[in-house]
Amino acid sequence: MPQSHRSFIRFLLNDQTVELTGFSPDLTLLDWLRIDRRLTGTKEGCAEGDCGACTVLVGRMDNGILIYESVNACIRFIGSLDATHVVTVEYLNRPDSALSAVQQAMVDHHGSQCGFCTPGIVASLHGLWLAEPEPGEADIERALQGNLCRCTGYEPIVKAAITAAKTIPSEDNDRLVAAYGATVAALNGFADGSRVTIESDRGTTFLPASVDDLAALYESHPDATIIAGCTDVGLWVTKQMRDIAPVIHIGHLEELKQISLDETGVTLGAGASYTAARGALIAAFPQMAELWDRIGGEQVRNMGTVGGNIANGSPIGDTPPPLIALDATVTLRKGAERRTLPLEAFFIDYGKQDRRPGEFVESIFVPPLDDDAFFAVYKISKRRDEDISALCAAFRVTLDAEGLVASVRIAFGGMAGTPKRAKAAEAALLGQPWVWETISHARAALATDYQPLSDWRASADYRMLSAQNLMIRFFLETCGAPARIERHPALVEA
Repeated sequence: MPQSHRSFIRFLLNDQTVELTGFSPDLTLLDWLRIDRRLTGTKEGCAEGDCGACTVLVGRMDNGILIYESVNACIRFIGSLDATHVVTVEYLNRPDSALSAVQQAMVDHHGSQCGFCTPGIVASLHGLWLAEPEPGEADIERALQGNLCRCTGYEPIVKAAITAAKTIPSEDNDRLVAAYGATVAALNGFADGSRVTIESDRGTTFLPASVDDLAALYESHPDATIIAGCTDVGLWVTKQMRDIAPVIHIGHLEELKQISLDETGVTLGAGASYTAARGALIAAFPQMAELWDRIGGEQVRNMGTVGGNIANGSPIGDTPPPLIALDATVTLRKGAERRTLPLEAFFIDYGKQDRRPGEFVESIFVPPLDDDAFFAVYKISKRRDEDISALCAAFRVTLDAEGLVASVRIAFGGMAGTPKRAKAAEAALLGQPWVWETISHARAALATDYQPLSDWRASADYRMLSAQNLMIRFFLETCGAPARIERHPALVEA
């Protein structure tokens, strides 16, 4: 049990300290800002973390450093904000109340027309301005992935970001920089190591004091909804109107955010966000870079967690296919007991995982690739950026000295009720020469492995043909094929 206990959360809202109690577990930051605080600069567009009109900055302490990240207020629950600094567009100006560098650049470059999306764009670009002194266009585009604008096109917005970057953030031109020391002191003071329990007529909200406290709390309340980044559970509320109480927030637990990279592999705490995990995973597996930058928008990557993506068990989650292909394992905890199992074994059936009542995902381990292994991951979606996968494929193959397939792991998402290995296709490849005839047999075997469904993202036929063609792509890339791969005889049959 924790040494201390309180019945309220504390955070900074712009330049004010807020203490809240008695709120509903499903109260979103957006609703609270607009309805309770009348801070209506933050807009509701999609209510699912897709359009970015609701973007605000949330500051938090990270290994002793205060960082600000863009987040979607529409799916962020108020209970997750203990010991943070919430910054809305109304506060993103200079200490003398003049327009900030980002705001002035948006004016100068005509980056706004109807203006509905503009507050969210300003918040996203302000976060980039603070974090990246010399952003390239790729950095700017990545920061804007989660902000949709129907009016202007993005060229003037990108120009505004480039212009703003010429001004260095300082105490004179930015309120957040000017208040940095006071904000750090306040947030450190708020994080007092207490368990937080908020009672309301709509249910209970818990914030455990530590991972050990989480284990005890979840064992006592196995019916509770664990919330890490809110990026999935938020939609349960805004789109499905589900009752999620009681809830246990874990996004504040630093123990669950630990990341390590060494010669034995990569270990991710289940609470590590996509943004935080990117450096270690891309360093170990550079082939995952393109996929990683296509997981949601920047706001979703700042909030969402790898552990949550796994624990959710969605058949179209982006991280399980490559992690399964890499032979990752997951460690589960219940009380003081832990067990580790292959990630592929964690997914049993649609909506069903090998997770017992009161048991939660604690960490994920990914072993290193062999030096001679071929590895690739591909994502198929309607939009290139900020879209859910219709299909995600991951391939890992090792050849022996004679050019025969010595080991193979292939995993797909979107092809079955769970992320699933292609065992028949693997069997068709194992021990065979890495040539087109072998690939042809393996492509045909995919019809034994999967019977995909048709839905609004893709038809069954499209998914199967795409999966087979991605196998061709992987084969051609491992053979050093030229860019104009349509000339390859393999594609005649495809």
